[in-house]
Amino acid sequence: MESITIAVKNCKETGILIASWNDPNGLGGLTTQAHHLPGLEANILEAIEVHFDPEEQPKRIFLPFEQDLLLAAT
Repeated sequence: MESITIAVKNCKETGILIASWNDPNGLGGLTTQAHHLPGLEANILEAIEVHFDPEEQPKRIFLPFEQDLLLAAT
């Protein structure tokens, strides 16, 4: 698989980031979550390793966000 697009949204109640993808072939999909973006990235990569055979894993992962994220500068 050349690429995959995993939608990311922020849960209004908990603030947790949720990433999800539905397999277009009807073979399930992926859903994972984390409190922070680095954790979400790690969870997405792990979910891809579990869902896809090594030779079928996507080479690129696109993460469109449902809403813009705000990064606080210190």
